[in-house]
Amino acid sequence: MSVPTRSEGSMFSAFRFIPRRSLYVLAGVAVMATVVAFTVKDKFYLHLLIMMLFYAAVSSAWNIVGGFAGQLSLGHAAFFGIGAYTSTLLFIDLGISPWVGMLIGAALATFVSGAIGYPSFRLRGPFFTLVTIAFAEVLRILTLYAHDFTKGSIGISVPFRPALQNFIFRQLSAYVFVALAFLVIMVLVNLWIENSRLGYYLAALREDEDAAQALGIDTARYKLVAVLVSAFFTALAGTFYAQYISYIEPFATFSLDFSVLLAMMAIIGGVGTVWGPVAGAFLVTPLQEVLQAKLGGELQGLHLVVYGTVLIVVVILLPQGIVPSLAGWGKRALGQREAMPAPSLKGGS
Repeated sequence: MSVPTRSEGSMFSAFRFIPRRSLYVLAGVAVMATVVAFTVKDKFYLHLLIMMLFYAAVSSAWNIVGGFAGQLSLGHAAFFGIGAYTSTLLFIDLGISPWVGMLIGAALATFVSGAIGYPSFRLRGPFFTLVTIAFAEVLRILTLYAHDFTKGSIGISVPFRPALQNFIFRQLSAYVFVALAFLVIMVLVNLWIENSRLGYYLAALREDEDAAQALGIDTARYKLVAVLVSAFFTALAGTFYAQYISYIEPFATFSLDFSVLLAMMAIIGGVGTVWGPVAGAFLVTPLQEVLQAKLGGELQGLHLVVYGTVLIVVVILLPQGIVPSLAGWGKRALGQREAMPAPSLKGGS
C-alpha cells in the first residue's frame, strides 16, 4: 500500500484537502444549533441539544483511536474521569479556573494514556482493550476509597457561581455554544487527521498492520499518537460534563457503560469516518434521553429494551454504519443514473 505524496506543510495546509461538502455540513450543523439555542425556550430540548453535541464531540474523540487507528478502547471513561475530577478538585480546593484545570486534566490524561498505550501497542491481540477496561475500573475503585480527597461514592457537587471564568452559566444556551465549539474543533481535527499523512498511516495499520510495517510505518508509534490525541480531547469533555451537570461521582464518571456508549455511537454511525460518530450521537442521544424521560419513571428498564431493539435493527440493516451505507446508496444511485441512456431528441410527438 503506497502513501500519497504531498508537501510537508503545517496543519493548516492539510485543511486544503478537506472536501467542501464537509465544511458545508459543519456550517449547517452550527447554524441549526444556533437557531435552536436562540429560539427554543424549553429546557429539556435545550438539554437534549447540548447532550447531542457533547456526545458527538466525545465520540469523535474516541474515533481517533478506535476508528482511524482501529484500536478498540472500552476504557475511555478513564480519561474522561481524569479530566472531570482534575478540573473540579482544582476549582473547589484551590480556586483554579476550570478553563485552566481543563488543560491540566487533559495533560494528565494524555500522560496516563501514553503510559497505558506504550507497552500495550507493542503486543498483538486485545491487550489494549483489556488494559483500558481494567484501568478505568481501577480508577473508579481508587476514587471510591479516597473518600477524604474525592468524597467517595457521595460525589462532588460543583458550587453554582455563574461566571465566565468559572465555566458556569445561567443560560443553557451558553452551554450550547460551548458544546458546539467543541464539536466543531473535533470535526476539524478528524478531518485534518483523515486528510493528513498521519491519517494514511493509521488507515494502513488498521487495514493490515503487517503490510504497514513492511512499508516502513512504525505502527506502535502512530497508534500511540492516536491514543494521546484521543485522550486529550476526551479529558476536555470531562471538564465540560462536570461544569454542565455540576456533579460528578465515580459510578457515572468512570463507568464502563459510558465507554461502550462512545464506541457504540461511532460504530452505528460509521466507525473510522469523520461524520459517523456525529450521526451515531445524533441518533442515539435523543433516543436515550427521550425514552428515559418518558418510560424511566413508570416502567423502569423498559426504555432500555426499546433502545436496544432499535439499535439492533440499525446494526442489522446498516452493518457498515449509517454514513458509509448512505454514501454507498448515493453512489449506486448516481452510477445507475449516469449509466441510463440520455433521452433522444429525435422524432416523437
